[in-house]
Amino acid sequence: MQRPLKSPEAQNREGLKEGLSTLPGVRGMRAGELSIVMPCLNEIRTLGGCIKEAMQAMMDAGIHGEVVIADNGSADGSQELAASLGARVVDVAQRGYGSALRGGIAASRGEFVVMGDCDGSYDFGHAPRIVEKLQEGYDLVMGNRFLGGIQPGAMPWKHRYIGNPVLSGIGRLLFRCPAGDFHCGLRGFRRDVYDQLGLNTTGMEFASEMVIKAQLGGFKIAEVPTVLRPDGRDRAPHLRSFRDGWRHLRFMLLFSPRWLFFVPGCVLALIGLLLMAIVAIGSPARIGGVSLSVNTSIAASLLTLLGSQLAFTGLFARRLATRLGALPPSRSLGGWASRGSLEWGVVAGLMAVSVGLSLLAYATLRWRETGFAKLDPLLTMRFVVPAMTLMVLGTGLSFLSFLFGLVGLKVGSVDAESIDDSGSVLESVREASQA
Repeated sequence: MQRPLKSPEAQNREGLKEGLSTLPGVRGMRAGELSIVMPCLNEIRTLGGCIKEAMQAMMDAGIHGEVVIADNGSADGSQELAASLGARVVDVAQRGYGSALRGGIAASRGEFVVMGDCDGSYDFGHAPRIVEKLQEGYDLVMGNRFLGGIQPGAMPWKHRYIGNPVLSGIGRLLFRCPAGDFHCGLRGFRRDVYDQLGLNTTGMEFASEMVIKAQLGGFKIAEVPTVLRPDGRDRAPHLRSFRDGWRHLRFMLLFSPRWLFFVPGCVLALIGLLLMAIVAIGSPARIGGVSLSVNTSIAASLLTLLGSQLAFTGLFARRLATRLGALPPSRSLGGWASRGSLEWGVVAGLMAVSVGLSLLAYATLRWRETGFAKLDPLLTMRFVVPAMTLMVLGTGLSFLSFLFGLVGLKVGSVDAESIDDSGSVLESVREASQA
C-alpha cells in the first residue's frame, strides 16, 4: 500500500531529526553530548521557531544532541507541538522558572547543557559558540546581551539602564564575578559542574544562584556576545520587574554575609571605637568646630555595640552557611568563621573584657582620690562608657565562640548493627567520630 504524502512541514521535521541522528560530530563531539533545555509555559506561538533554530544550529555545527522542553503545565498544546518537532518533552509539576529548568536539566542527557527561554528573544544559533567555550575548559559560559546587541523593543528601558546594570554591578561587587550580564537567560555549563553546584531555588533567582555558586566554587566563567530580540508573545511576560528584581537582590545579599553583615558592622564598630577614644583622650574634644563629649561617647558606644552585633552575625551566618553546604569554605576572614577556633574567640573576648576592667579600675581610682565624693560626669564617663562597652563586647564574643563550636560539631549515628554482643562500638562508629 502506498504511503500518504507528508506535508512539507512534516518532511522538514523528519529531515531535522534524521540529520541530528546521522550527522558525524566535529571537534571531538560525541552523540548526545549537548542538551538544549527550554522552560515552557504556554509558548505555542514561539516554541516551534525556537526548537527549529536550536536543531538547525546543532546541525550546522556538527553537534549531536537533543532539545528538551521542560513544560510547566502548558494548556495551549505546546507539548504536542514540541514532540511533533522532535524535541523531548519533560513535564515538571512544580511551578516556577527554576523548577522547570531543574526538571529539564535533570532529565537531559548531554555532557554540555545550554539553557534559554523559548519566547523567541534568544538566538539559539549562538549555542555552538557557547559549546566552543565549554570545550576550551570553561565551566559556565554566559551570554552577554549588552555585548551582542539589544534590538529595539526587546528590553524595557528600566531593565536596560537601571535593573540589569545595577544588579549585575552588585553581583560583581559582592562576588567578584566577571559576568557583565548577570541575568542573561542564554547560558551553558558542564553537567558535572552543574551537579556540584547543588541549585535549589524554584523561581527567577535560579539564574543568580547558578552564577553565584559557580563563582564561589571557583569554577571558570566566560562570556560570549548574544543578541536579545523582541519576544513573540501575544501576552504579558512572566517576569515581574520589581518582584523578581527584589528576589534577585535578596538572594545575592543572603549569599554574601560578608557585605550584608560583616563589612557594615565593622565600619560602624570602628567609627564608634574611634569616637570613644577621641572623647577619652581629651574631653571635651573638638573636631572642625564640633564639640565631642559624654553624649558623643554614649552614642558611639551604641554604634560600637550595633556594629559588633552585625559583624558577629555575619561571622555566624558564614559559619552556618558553610556547614549547611550553601556556601563553600572561604580563605578570607570569613574562612575564620568557617573553620574558626573556639579558643581564639574566647581569648579575644577575654582580652576585650580585661581592657574594659582596666579602664573601669582607672576610673575607680580617680574616684577614690576624691574620697568617693561626687564627680563631674564629663571627667569620669569618658572612661566608664568605653569600659562598659568593651566588657559587653568581649563577653558577647566569648559566648559567640562557643556557639561557633556548637555549630561546628560533627555528629555520627550509631545503629544496632554497629554494636556487637558485648556492647563495644565497631569500626564504623570510630570512623564517624573521626570524620
